[in-house]
Formats: sequence, structure tokens, C-alpha cells
Amino acid sequence: MRLDQVKAIITGGASGLGHAVAQHLVANGGRVALFDVNEDKGQAAAKELGGAARFFRTDVTSEDGVATNVAAAHHAMGGLNVVMNCAGILGAGRVLGKEGAMPLATFSGTVMVNLVGSFNVAKAGAALMQNNEAGEDGERGVIVNTASVAAYEGQIGQAAYSASKGGVVGMTLPMARELARFGIRVATIAPGIFWTPMVDGMPEAVQQSLSASIPFPSRLGKPEEFAQTVAFILVNRYINGETIRLDGAVRLAAK
Repeated sequence: MRLDQVKAIITGGASGLGHAVAQHLVANGGRVALFDVNEDKGQAAAKELGGAARFFRTDVTSEDGVATNVAAAHHAMGGLNVVMNCAGILGAGRVLGKEGAMPLATFSGTVMVNLVGSFNVAKAGAALMQNNEAGEDGERGVIVNTASVAAYEGQIGQAAYSASKGGVVGMTLPMARELARFGIRVATIAPGIFWTPMVDGMPEAVQQSLSASIPFPSRLGKPEEFAQTVAFILVNRYINGETIRLDGAVRLAAK
């Protein structure tokens, strides 16, 4: 797939990694539909990207809402061949905290957004992409999910987050195997510690200690590096069923 042929739905597209992907795709001639719960940020992001972008206020956990917006995005872009799942929440909290055991709603809410939400948008996108005209090698579309290195080395306080991201890693291969007959590839990126609005709000001392924990380069990842990795997956058809760690060789400590 060439980047100027891309017609992509990007969840979490109003900020952070999702927005960086949108910028990269639009800069290379692609079209994007930004799915986000934040109306103001979403409208502003689409406006900044220009005519190649549209915003759809979307709760990724809503089956009907996602199906409706995926169809609307398909119509607006004149097609759909990429689903990029970037929407996610941290859901930090201890299993046994000072206030007692973690409320189940905290755990299930995190899994709903990060894992169930990713599946929800992927399957709605795949349902439309299966009808695309086959390109080279019979390719009809690509689904890219976002996991996290926490899927592998979750820290204290990350039980919910790690479980949700581990689920994303776990569904990558079976989904790729199943959608192979339609010519739809599935891949996942597991980013390490990146400069996102989440990190921006942290104290500078915390930011510096995070940077120091990364072997090389000893800094936080840049959102454009994530976007470049997405682009690489889109253009390289032999990447399928794989989760790529993008993390400067970091391995998270217990805390």
C-alpha cells in the first residue's frame, strides 16, 4: 500500500500518538478520519490537518456508535483501507491500595477502552475492508493496534493496564490468521515511554528519571517515530501478525 492511497480511521486521533500518525499520513497524501471522545480537541485537530481530515466524536466501547461512524468515515473518505487503534487510557491503580481493593469498574473500564475498544473498531473496519478491490498480493486493508511494553513487564499499579495491553498483543496473531483470507493484515506496535500529553503533565524530575531509564537513545520516544513505524507497517506487506516493540531497549522495572 502506498501512503498516498491510505484512507485511515485513527482512534485517539485528536492528540498524542494518534495525532502524530494522522499528521504523517496526511503529509504523505493520505486521508484520515479522527475518532476521539474529545469534541474540542478533535475538531481542532481535523481543522489543523485540513481537507484530508474529518473528525467523528466516537466512544470506542460503543458497538452501534462505532459501526455508524465507521460507515460515515468510509463514505466521507470514499473508502477505507486502514484502521489505526491509538485510543487508550492508563487506568493506574493498585489491586490492594490504601483505600482497599481496586473497584472492579476501574479494571473493567480500562480493559473496555484499551482491548474491547480496539477489537470493536477493528472488526467494524474489517467488515467494510473485506469488500475492497484487491491490490498487490491480494491486499485489501491493514489494521494496526497499539499495545505497550507494559504488556510484557507491567509495573506495580499497572495490573489493569498491562492486562488490557497484553490482550491486544494476544489477539494480533489470531486476528491476522483469520483475516488473511480477506487480504487484511494485522500488526501491533508496543511503544515504550513516549512524549505524549500524559507525560507532558508529569514533573520534570520524573521526566528526567524516565529518560535515564532508557538504554539507548536515553530519551523518551518521539510521536513522529511512532508514526514512521506505522507508515513502515503500511507499506511493507510482509509484516503481518507481529507485535513490534518500539522502546529504545527499555525493560520496565517493578516500580
